[in-house]
Formats: sequence, structure tokens, C-alpha cells
Amino acid sequence: MPPWVASSPAGVAPGGSGTAGARPFGVYVHVPFCTVRCGYCDFNTYTASELGGGASQVAYATTALREVDLASKVLADVGLPQRPVSTVFFGGGTPTMLPAAHLARILAGVRDAWGLEPGAEVTTEANPDSVTPEYLAVLAEAGFTRVSFGMQSAVPHVLATLERTHDPLRIPDVVRWARDAGLDVSLDLIYGTPGESLDDWRTSVETALATGVDHVSAYALVVEQGTKMAAQVRRGEVTLPDEDDQAAKYELADALLTEAGLTWYEVSNWARGDEHACRHNLAYWRGHDWWGVGPGAHSYVAAATEHGEAGAAEAAGVRWWNVKHPRRYAALLEAGTSPGAGRELLTPAEHHLERVMLGVRLREGLDLGVLSPSARTAVGGLVARGLLDGRAAISGRGVLTLRGRLLADTVVRELTD
Repeated sequence: MPPWVASSPAGVAPGGSGTAGARPFGVYVHVPFCTVRCGYCDFNTYTASELGGGASQVAYATTALREVDLASKVLADVGLPQRPVSTVFFGGGTPTMLPAAHLARILAGVRDAWGLEPGAEVTTEANPDSVTPEYLAVLAEAGFTRVSFGMQSAVPHVLATLERTHDPLRIPDVVRWARDAGLDVSLDLIYGTPGESLDDWRTSVETALATGVDHVSAYALVVEQGTKMAAQVRRGEVTLPDEDDQAAKYELADALLTEAGLTWYEVSNWARGDEHACRHNLAYWRGHDWWGVGPGAHSYVAAATEHGEAGAAEAAGVRWWNVKHPRRYAALLEAGTSPGAGRELLTPAEHHLERVMLGVRLREGLDLGVLSPSARTAVGGLVARGLLDGRAAISGRGVLTLRGRLLADTVVRELTD
């Protein structure tokens, strides 16, 4: 049993009695392989040249299933009631670099370990150039319900700056193939790439909408230290847009997506009705439990908790994470050892901060009753400045306005002590 899961201070035990067993439970599967590392990417992913020997893509399904088996035993050992999985999400990297049969095998292992809820959401990320109609049909037959394509942009020079390798003309094809297979489809977009004009961004959003998809994610480009693009910025080879440029692109995306019938349900996500929202990501934002399978994957299990609205008594949970390199991850599991690298026990204050940070990003808003008395005094000022919706605040919910979505970090700072 991994000590970072099992050990906890008195009164903060994962799982337990009460409502903990009724909490939704999800599984994240990290697939750490890519054909090319994009210049802006700092995810835990590896190309063949970066990976070296000792970590086989061919054997990855077997390795991941070893952790699934470990996970089911650990959660039983710490007394967490058995729960069927409500959502499964394959991310990366590029999960679809693995054969479809291998993804299907991992999903079958998750099903065997815990069972799947009726109507469970099962998503995989995919690059547009990594699938065929036959591949998607195999996923659908195996129980996948959703695919999220990394479109990023429809403009060739923007894709070139991002070092994305797919042909933008392929996007309508892959969306059609996925829908023909019976899969729900999401497109991921990035705005704020160096050299991207407002018209470029409009082209990308309109191209995504022209496919008829029911879900779009739009994320501002963040250039992390240590990436190739960060070095290019430092050397003056590329220039990042300013905050006003990114705000204008967010507002344009919101206007175009709303006009097309997609409604924001999280700051960076729009869906054509609740049935098309990504339930797995909502589980993160709502603080549900999940186990992360794969190198570098994070997991979270809440403590035994009495849940509810204002006045609910809450206890902190435990978060842990795996070793990052696929070679080390595979070696540990092959030796029958946990791949865990460390853990943290969330204090009530940390748990509260995360609840506010995540809850305020959702269209459903934050229950203002969870705020401290001093933080509640900030609500009126945020409404007056047009950052929180006034009618929602009267009803006890903290719901961001469009301007508030652009300044969400400011709102969080003022709603926390």
C-alpha cells in the first residue's frame, strides 16, 4: 500500500463512512508519447528520441494495467467503498499513438477493476493526423463515447509556429469520422500564438464551428519556462501578444460560440447543452475523486466528508503523483512496486482555496456560503465592478460575468483570505 495514500493525520482518512462512498469516481490514463514535441509544450510526454530504451509503447497497455490492478487494491485497503467509474479520460501526450486495441484493453481493465456506471463518459484526446475511420470505430465499439481533437488553429502559419504537424484541412474529416462512429466530439483551440492576428483567430473559431461540433475548448497560450518557445521569446525570435490582445480574442470566441448555440460552462469551455459538457473535467473542478494512471499522473481522494451547501463540514483530502519518466514507471510496476513519487495532505485552508479557485470558474458559480465572513464583504465590490453577476449574488452564487472571466484570478484573490 503506498504510504502517501494510506497515511494521514488523525481525522483525515481517505474514503471512510458517510457520503464519501457516494462521491463520483473518475480515472485518468496518461499516455506519455508524441511523434513530435511542440515548442510550447511542457507536458510529461516524450518523443522516440527523447525516450531512449526501456519504455516500450508496445508494452504500455500492460504496464498501465499493472497500476490499475494496484489502484483497485489500494483503494480497497484504505477502506474506500467500491464505486463504479463515472468518467475515464485518456490524455497525453497523444493517446492515439497507441493502437486502438491497446486503448480498448486499458479501458476493459478499468471496467474489470471497478465497473463503469451506466452511461459513463469515456474520452480520449487525439491529434487529427493520428486517427482513421477504422481506428475510431474500434474505440466506439470498445466503449469510448467521446474524442477531443487538438485542432489548436485552422491557420497554417499559426500551426507552424506551434509546431503542430496536422493539415488543418483534415479537421472536418476527422470530426465526421468520429461522429459516424457514434462518438461525441470536442475541438481544442489555442489563442495568443505569436504572429496570430485577430482575423486568424476568427478563422480558427469559425472553422471549428463549421464542423458542427457540440463542444469547443479555447485556451490562452501559456509559454512555460524550459520550453523551446520560451527560449525563442527570450532570444527575441518571437514576440508574445499582450493581455489586451488575448482578452479581445477571448471575447471574440465567446461571441462567436454563443451565437452558434454553445454556452460557456467553464471559463475556457463551451458546450451545446449540459449533455455535451466534459463530465470528467467537471469532476476535477467540482473536487470529485480520481485515480491517475501513468507516469507523472496525479490522483486525488477526498477525506471522509459531509457534503452539502452552506455550512457543510469539510475535511481535507490527499493528493499523490507518480514518477515522471516512463522507464522508471514501467520498472517499478514490473517489480511489483508502487510508481508513486510523493503525496500531499491538503489542509482545510488549502482545500478551501482550491474550492474557491475551481468553483468560481464554473457557470453554475460558487456557493457564497462557503466564504469566510471577511471574504463575503468583497462580493458587493466585485458586483459593483462588473466582475460578478448581481442577480446570482443575491441568490447566493458567485457567477463570473464576461469581464469577470477575463479577470478570474483577481476575483479569486478577493474571495480568499
